[in-house]
Amino acid sequence: MQHPAEGTAPAGGTEPGVVEYERDGEVAVVRLNRPHRLNAVDGTLTPALVAALRRAHAEEVGAVVLAGRGRAFCAGHDLKEEPAVETPLQTRARLEEIQEVTRLVRRFPGPVVAAVHGYALGAGAEFALCCDVVVAAEDARFGFPEVGVGLSVTGGISTLLPALVGWARAKELLLLGEHVTGTEAAAMGLVARAVPTGTHEEVALDLAHRMAARPRLSTSLAKRVLDAAVDSQVERSLATEVEHALLTSLSGEDEAPREEFTGA
Repeated sequence: MQHPAEGTAPAGGTEPGVVEYERDGEVAVVRLNRPHRLNAVDGTLTPALVAALRRAHAEEVGAVVLAGRGRAFCAGHDLKEEPAVETPLQTRARLEEIQEVTRLVRRFPGPVVAAVHGYALGAGAEFALCCDVVVAAEDARFGFPEVGVGLSVTGGISTLLPALVGWARAKELLLLGEHVTGTEAAAMGLVARAVPTGTHEEVALDLAHRMAARPRLSTSLAKRVLDAAVDSQVERSLATEVEHALLTSLSGEDEAPREEFTGA
């Protein structure tokens, strides 16, 4: 299903940015736009994504599609960037900004649909899995490599992941850090559906428009009631994850080789 776009703009300003915001009728399409780095997270991407999600809420769109430009959805933190020298308070603020993505998605009144292709690793997997519906290309690759590189998960994934796939599978995914394809992810309940490569965004947009066309209040209430049991735990998980991430950042273990984290 094709819908006329209403223009593309950066999330928080007038110049091209690392996150694009586009209105397609009642749907906001938000695209991560660092394709040369597989949309890996740096100090500019997260605040731009937060701004885009806040804009969608302010504009009262019916649904949001979250996607990525180039060859990947989001390959996690950009660990090939020289790490910034931070105080513990600055590290906490940065982590909480990343977690604000989860909060905004979960609190958005309408459905948020992730359209995933290529890599969705670490923070990228967390961005996708906090969404209400995930459409993945069959050859997409999901993974949580944090433990293997001396880091800790964020984004509420310590609650969201077992809610999706169960405790046993969640522990395996986090402790081993192995990748699963979009097809495998759909089979284990990690994502809603796997679709032929190249159709992920089209399918996600169609689903978002179909959901946005339904009565707003009943759609919002359905999302809220389904999320209630999980979201009551998410805030506690977010706080614990920040403490654990601070511990790993101070431990020195994150000096391990990290090339596999970004997939770049």
